[in-house]
Amino acid sequence: MNFILKYKFTLLGVVVGTLLGFLYYYFVGCASGTCAITSSPINSTLYGGLMGGLFVNMFENSKNK
Repeated sequence: MNFILKYKFTLLGVVVGTLLGFLYYYFVGCASGTCAITSSPINSTLYGGLMGGLFVNMFENSKNK
């Protein structure tokens, strides 16, 4: 539970990123299948989650203990 409270904004970014990654695959996608990320729903969802987590993590303040 402490992990979730500590990284709540990063985890929220991952969840929103995965949702946006899947929506990008569903609505835009890659019809030919030659695109590395958007040709598969798993790839685009994982990539969206990674990018969402990294994006939100950029704005968090880190405290050195």
